[in-house]
Amino acid sequence: MKRTLVIVKPDGVERGLVGEILSRLEQRQLRLVAADLRTMDVATAKRHYAEHEGKPFFDRLVASITSAPALVMVFEGPDDTWRVVRTMIGATNPAEAAPGTIRGDLALEMDANLIHGSDSADAAQREIAIFFPDLA
Repeated sequence: MKRTLVIVKPDGVERGLVGEILSRLEQRQLRLVAADLRTMDVATAKRHYAEHEGKPFFDRLVASITSAPALVMVFEGPDDTWRVVRTMIGATNPAEAAPGTIRGDLALEMDANLIHGSDSADAAQREIAIFFPDLA
């Protein structure tokens, strides 16, 4: 079994979409192994988004994820769990996300795209260690 990090971002929590998103992931037979509803501090957000530091959208990412509570979770599944989750999430830009994906069905704006999922096995390992060090 492999694990990946999933975050229902503040806009998803505020819109009451946590249940819908969790349901979709669990229906794919992914198993929730850890969850924490938290308002992320700036230092943690910067660690999480470190690969984007210096890019024009970095400050917006940090401001958005720290603006209100987010649900940070770890899911477990087959060797390519991170890929399964990323496919279910859809394109970063909701306008380009396919129908049937979380963003394609539920999001409208790039800055309010509801959800984060690790984009590789290495990223999943690094991100899980940030939020759930006991699982790393």
